[in-house]
Amino acid sequence: MQIFRNTKIDFLGQRKIAMMLSIIMFTVSIGALAIRGLNLGIDFTGGTVIELAYSQSANLTEVRDTLAKKGFSDAVVQQIGTARDVLIRVSPKAGKTSAAVSTEIHDALQQAAGKPVELRRVEFVGPQVGSELVEDGGLAMLIALFGILIYVAIRFEWRLATGAIVATIHDPVLIFGMFALFHWEFDLTVLAAILAVIGYSLNDTIVVYDRIRENFRKMRKGTPVEIVNLAINQTLSRTILTSSTTMLVVLALYFFGGEMIHGFSVALILGIMVGTYSSIYVASASALALGVNKQNLMPVQKEGADTRNTP
Repeated sequence: MQIFRNTKIDFLGQRKIAMMLSIIMFTVSIGALAIRGLNLGIDFTGGTVIELAYSQSANLTEVRDTLAKKGFSDAVVQQIGTARDVLIRVSPKAGKTSAAVSTEIHDALQQAAGKPVELRRVEFVGPQVGSELVEDGGLAMLIALFGILIYVAIRFEWRLATGAIVATIHDPVLIFGMFALFHWEFDLTVLAAILAVIGYSLNDTIVVYDRIRENFRKMRKGTPVEIVNLAINQTLSRTILTSSTTMLVVLALYFFGGEMIHGFSVALILGIMVGTYSSIYVASASALALGVNKQNLMPVQKEGADTRNTP
């Protein structure tokens, strides 16, 4: 990344446009959450869990197609253990008991396979369990955000801390909004990805902030905008290297990881892009808007530290 070590890109020259874009995206996300809501998966809504054993390797694509034809297009299908063992999760169906749903699915898949399919296990996850998961997931996110708030409040001057908190709230809200806007399924793996994004975004912001604080303390000339711009350019190679390598791994998960972690990988892809953007155009721009300057970030001098002892 030698090419990015001496860049002089005026990132913050477009901060007003970027801030307007962030406000629009944030507003749309809140609106989508309020109007459309999240398309909660079976983890949160409850449903029927069915375990089947095929006599030979199961074709998951054919299993999904068969279930879709029978009206179970929202079914989650995955292999467990061996390639012959299949786990199916379907959301509750109005007017149908768990036993009726499992029998209908078993008969349909057995007919499609043309060979006996063993029904090993049927379990029903009630909506009460799903409701508890929603509460526990929300609590986990609030605890994470509260812990971050305490950390940045201790580590940074309040203008920088406020910028970091704004960026930390900005990123998960945008991801929630995208899942609500496009009605993508939201399950526990997506929630785990959003928690990971919060940490990823904060780490990126801290790297930039540390360089901003260092530059303010050692540079005698330059406006706050110039100093912050310099800090972003100085950390650009690290940002590009981290984001690109992480994105390659997540893209591999997206294309080759299967349907079960599709939502997880989508949330991470969005998180990497939004997190990198927010560390520049939300966290740094917010600190500038709050009036961060050299005097704010100079280390506090102890009283009497520069006085000389008199006999």
